[in-house]
Amino acid sequence: MEELDDYRTEYHWRVASDASFVRLDKWLAEHAPEFSRSQWQRWIRDGCVLVDGEPVCSPKHTLLPGAEVVAAVTIEPVCVDRPEPRILPVVFEDDHLLVLDKPAGWVVHPGAGHRSGTLMNWLLAYDAALSNLPRAGIVHRLDKETSGLMVVAKTPVAHQQLVAALAARTIARRYWAIAVGRIERKTTVAAPIGRHPTQRVKMAVVPHGKPAVTHVTPLETFGDTATLVQCDLESGRTHQIRVHLAHLGHPLIGDPLYGNAKVRQWPLARQALHASRLTFRHPVHDETMTFHSPLPDDLAELLHTLRAAQ
Repeated sequence: MEELDDYRTEYHWRVASDASFVRLDKWLAEHAPEFSRSQWQRWIRDGCVLVDGEPVCSPKHTLLPGAEVVAAVTIEPVCVDRPEPRILPVVFEDDHLLVLDKPAGWVVHPGAGHRSGTLMNWLLAYDAALSNLPRAGIVHRLDKETSGLMVVAKTPVAHQQLVAALAARTIARRYWAIAVGRIERKTTVAAPIGRHPTQRVKMAVVPHGKPAVTHVTPLETFGDTATLVQCDLESGRTHQIRVHLAHLGHPLIGDPLYGNAKVRQWPLARQALHASRLTFRHPVHDETMTFHSPLPDDLAELLHTLRAAQ
């Protein structure tokens, strides 16, 4: 989960197998033309671009066919509040809030590289009154490629109470993740997270980062290949689960930013992370509410593949 004060847009590409050899900055400018080539050169030099999992700081770097390119850039969001109609995956709604089950691939709100076509745009079309709330009532967000449950406020009172509950850590968030390797016992990772000191594309466990706590419980192991784990958060730092599991030596399958070659050997187009349970007290009625979301098809299929390989 990313905090709303960190406006990062993350890109993942695979260079075509029949592509010609080309400079990295030129290739990026062609594949993300919303940014100039000179801007890409600055980001490359700042360590915001990885090629095949390694930071590349020279814009002149030659890309090889089949290379994997990951870039993460931080820019203040563009204030775009244009309503755009779309059917939303609403699992609960009353006069005060919405609970949504976000699919992987959905961007939560407009920012650099995503000026429209976001959940925020769709919420504004779903309920015009949400234009009176910060970020159309979005209280917290999920990474683009993370699926699962989110709560959205519909009134100023609900927004104020939910934001306060998030800050007080009384909103319980549970995730399912599929990590590389064998995790045999429950463990708690209490390790501060901040910007990576040399690779600006990444977050990392660093001494002076923000406090972050993740409780990791193994649910099912697949030999030494992978483990289905349950992750319960006490904080919501940028990429927290992805960073903490990588810190343990067990990065998420499908996560090229924090993983290695092992995370890419399975047929998954995104990191194996799903927000499966959300529990909070209703901001007005004060009753405890709990919502569950089953694993989406791509993660369920990955589990089937892992079980079949045993």
